[in-house]
Amino acid sequence: MPSTLAIEASGLVKSFGTTRAVDGVDLAVPRGAVYGVLGPNGAGKTTVIRMLATLLRPDAGSARVLGHDIVAEADAVRGLVSLTGQLASVDDDLTGRENLILLGRLLGYSTREARERADELLAAFGLREAAGRLVKNYSGGMRRRLDVAASIVVTPELMFLDEPTTGLDPRSRNEVWDIVRALVGRGTTVLLCTQYLDEADQLADRIAVIDRGKVIAEGTPGRLKASVGQGALHVRLLGPEHRAEAARMLSRALDTDAQLDADPAALSVPVQDAERASEAVAELSRAGLGLASFSLAQPSLDEVFLALTGHPAEEEAA
Repeated sequence: MPSTLAIEASGLVKSFGTTRAVDGVDLAVPRGAVYGVLGPNGAGKTTVIRMLATLLRPDAGSARVLGHDIVAEADAVRGLVSLTGQLASVDDDLTGRENLILLGRLLGYSTREARERADELLAAFGLREAAGRLVKNYSGGMRRRLDVAASIVVTPELMFLDEPTTGLDPRSRNEVWDIVRALVGRGTTVLLCTQYLDEADQLADRIAVIDRGKVIAEGTPGRLKASVGQGALHVRLLGPEHRAEAARMLSRALDTDAQLDADPAALSVPVQDAERASEAVAELSRAGLGLASFSLAQPSLDEVFLALTGHPAEEEAA
């Protein structure tokens, strides 16, 4: 019986000179899901992907991708996967349609089949009107969509996505996210490497957090958030004039310091007990401080990363 895992990695190690970029990474990626590898620039994410995609040979450890050893059966692995890196791999001096037809021909399609597949992908990715334009005249979001389309001229069983939305505007990021969800809906497994915490939260069924070449935590987004052990009570007042008094009352009621938000009428307080948080909000209301809104939220993945590593993701990236 085939394994239920698309990727099984044990103790992967890769060094460049005296720098150990990957230091004993273990992964177990189920088929038919989005698995996120989350970490800042320099954490080792891209090196992990390049080893699993057979572009780099590991110094130690082993891995099987779709049942094939990445060293002994590298050719078999390459025939089943696709890789979309941080930079678009399409040819700037060809049109979008020409890029897809060229790849189709290289992958064994007849001329007619390559044209039909190109037209199908251009329509699916919202690029039909731009099909005849040179790629160098595409926007960043269009180039990224074409790049993903090029990766699935032959639909892969497993797709490696390395920082797929780097440098894109919010609308283009959402478009790429929709494409990823559609691919998974059709049965493709996706290994997503990202430094964007919200991207991992939006897409991934499970997440491995990597810091300095090691996996420091693994689980569902919800479980990783729960591991921090506390959420936050967010309160917004009708006006800023009562914020200082609200902060004092919440700090006293919840035995912790309130944090003043950028919004002059808003503040938040870490909480571990939802019932105590509800009582604190009721106390504010009874005091007549004028509540516009309040909510009790789980920690963000930013807060999870800070709790796990002792430093924010942005600090490490810098």
